Amino acid sequence: MNLSEFDYELPKSFIAQKPLQKRDHSKLMVLNRDKRSISHHQFFELPELLDSNSVLVFNQSKVIPARLSFKLGNGKGEILLIKALSEKTWECMVRPGPKFKAGNEIEIDPQLSLSIKSITTHGLRVIEFNVDDLNAYLKQNGQTPLPPYVKEKIEDSNRYQTIYAKTEGSVAAPTAGFHFTEDVFKNLKEKGIETAFVTLHVGLGTFQPVKTEKIEEHQMHSEYYELSEETAKQLNTAKKAGKKIIAVGTTSVRVLETAANEDGKLVAGSGETDIFIRPGYRWKFIDGLITNFHVPKSTLLMLVSALAGKEFILEAYETAKENNYRFFSFGDSMFIQ
Repeated sequence: MNLSEFDYELPKSFIAQKPLQKRDHSKLMVLNRDKRSISHHQFFELPELLDSNSVLVFNQSKVIPARLSFKLGNGKGEILLIKALSEKTWECMVRPGPKFKAGNEIEIDPQLSLSIKSITTHGLRVIEFNVDDLNAYLKQNGQTPLPPYVKEKIEDSNRYQTIYAKTEGSVAAPTAGFHFTEDVFKNLKEKGIETAFVTLHVGLGTFQPVKTEKIEEHQMHSEYYELSEETAKQLNTAKKAGKKIIAVGTTSVRVLETAANEDGKLVAGSGETDIFIRPGYRWKFIDGLITNFHVPKSTLLMLVSALAGKEFILEAYETAKENNYRFFSFGDSMFIQ
């Protein structure tokens, strides 16, 4: 398939720049694949819209303050930590690139210096951080790395986290979970809807732009995931009982579809996944998806198109614009059932 098939026009005014005051007051578009119908709701209605025979699966990864800005020569330098290779060695995006040549040593401040070990095929730098405690340094000096299309600063960095974020390691948030509140969880529990939690540390694989016109030639950057024995058992039991597995966010989808074997059974474990889900993919485990509205030509748009059909998704996006939905990270939500 061609990359241009996943393009759509989006005026900048539709891109949400700030989170809503109340997380669960975002709009919720429901796509019914069987009826090919679209309906409009608010997110706090989700428990009423879900079949009581459903299980929601969340990504509990937590965003770290992974962006470092500092004085570099007569200008500015910037590093975005992307993926941990060891406790103090990370793959990173950097700028300006020419200042970060392999073999260079850079002193940031008395606490931190860098060793540029190598440059990857993606143009990332493998950097060793020479510091006593990198996590502590980042918490003191790093910033939350907001997406480039968010131009306004947010007052509370916790709004770029889900309320259930637990395991540190992501450099971008699993944003489909932003809409969930304690009230929504309470109402889900009252209806008897199960919840389960997995981990995928969001990195370059999730938001890396596709640069090949033939999408099949795109190579995903791998991301770390974990699926516990307990959760695998819970979800396998639910699936066997005929319950509907609803992934919250594309990152949860990637964990479940990576961990599912050809018989449609989850195998617990951890490791790297570079799964690229696009139209034509044979689904193994999930039955539905709660997600946001995605960037044109992105692998995320391709993933939802694989689930609901490209034409139906693009029709839904046009409908969203007609109804003033807010797009991307701080935007509104979609439930594909």
